[in-house]
Amino acid sequence: MLVPVILSGGAGTRLWPVSRSAYPKPFMRMGDGQSLLGKTLARALACADGAPVLTVTGRDYYFLTRDEYAQAGVALERLPFLLEPAGRNTAPAVVLAALHARDHIAADATLLVLPADHLIRDLDAFVADAARAARLARDGWLVTFGIRPTHPETGFGYIRMGEAIAAPAPRRSRTLADAADAVQECVDCSCAAEAQGATPAPLGRAVRAFVEKPNTQTAEGYVASGEYVWNSGMFCLRADTLLEVAAQVCPDVLAAAQACHAQATSHDSPIEYAREAFLAQPDISIDYAIMERAPRVAVVPASFDWSDIGSWKAMSDLDAADGEGNRVHGQAVVVESANCYIQAQGRVVAAVGVQDLVIVDTGDAVLVSHRERAQAVKQVVERLRADNHAAASVHQTVHRPWGSYTVLEDAADCKVKRLTVKPGHVLSLQLHHRRSEHWTVVEGVAKVRIGEREFMLNRNESAHIPMHTVHRLENPTDSDIHLIEVQCGDYFGEDDIERLEDRYGRVAGK
Repeated sequence: MLVPVILSGGAGTRLWPVSRSAYPKPFMRMGDGQSLLGKTLARALACADGAPVLTVTGRDYYFLTRDEYAQAGVALERLPFLLEPAGRNTAPAVVLAALHARDHIAADATLLVLPADHLIRDLDAFVADAARAARLARDGWLVTFGIRPTHPETGFGYIRMGEAIAAPAPRRSRTLADAADAVQECVDCSCAAEAQGATPAPLGRAVRAFVEKPNTQTAEGYVASGEYVWNSGMFCLRADTLLEVAAQVCPDVLAAAQACHAQATSHDSPIEYAREAFLAQPDISIDYAIMERAPRVAVVPASFDWSDIGSWKAMSDLDAADGEGNRVHGQAVVVESANCYIQAQGRVVAAVGVQDLVIVDTGDAVLVSHRERAQAVKQVVERLRADNHAAASVHQTVHRPWGSYTVLEDAADCKVKRLTVKPGHVLSLQLHHRRSEHWTVVEGVAKVRIGEREFMLNRNESAHIPMHTVHRLENPTDSDIHLIEVQCGDYFGEDDIERLEDRYGRVAGK
């Protein structure tokens, strides 16, 4: 059984200002309107053949991810979640997934580990390579996927490939039906040829070494040799094999994960981990903890196209350029400019007489960077965080389990938001100590509680919520409701929300 494991999260630094920690890269929409996470789920489902698809993600991203998955039309029972209370790198995430698979799916389940923020366009090639990797994993190999380098990249780790690994010999067939079944077990035409006595293509290559990110000269040598591939961060391995190897090469990682797994609790269907036990796990990647130390590691050189979209330069390279080398999304006017990437979300962006720039406007933030310096964008985020600036982590539009809100104005004495509440959803029962609020419905019908009073609020009707007053808003209808919220006071931070009841598990201490 092949069980995909999607790893979803991110710091939201490399593609700021579109990607931020509250709404990181997996949720970014590509040119076709689908998010990277949605595309990853589609790949996972194509490989799973009816098996469950595990998702390891942060608790804060659970409802966002559920909303994204709902678009795939797959029953949530087939999409179990493992929710992390904080980020803890990939080794704990994958080991916890293996423990969950062992206890709740199948001890010998083969896990296909997929980061949620990669872009792979050739689905058929990916499925074929995943099948090859699964065959190796079932034979006891820990498998990674290698990307054949297109240029001497210094931002990736490399894998040095060793000897080829042949496909296991097929079972002997006595009837035409048996022969057909044997061929069906093979993952490509070369394996079919093997079933007829021909020499098959190898399933993969043994890993000779994992290599750190090189300098330019070293990377050029790697590419010229043909013996190195980029480390993609995707893996295929049997759950029981991974746990056995972890016991040998990183017993501390396994022991901490076992303790965390033993304290896991189920709440509203996802698996949640106790914060203290979770944070006791080492903060280490699966590459360092296991793959680089394991005795039998294989690599499947990918036959599919791949990008981790690790910078705005990488993002711009995905698009076809016009005659001047420019790539434009949204409303932009480009005059006497060349080799620029422009993304305009809402406002008109004009570029005159410039070259080799990345310009991204999200309404509340504008990024202007040289294409070759796009990796330094994370330094902008670090400075914003040091200044405690909200733009480091949140957008003008902030997503919540019940819907979203967009900040229209943020002044010293007031804050104005436009709220959208999804059908059947409800805000927490709450109060504020440093602000009052005024709600006006602009579309739909809301059910409102203020103090002990409950009533319906129709379009163009308003309600006032005094400071220190318990209140709640609910959408009992089958359509979105939209309202304007005006806050007045001396402080408007989200931490001035005292939640008394909450459907989504956000009450402090509960």
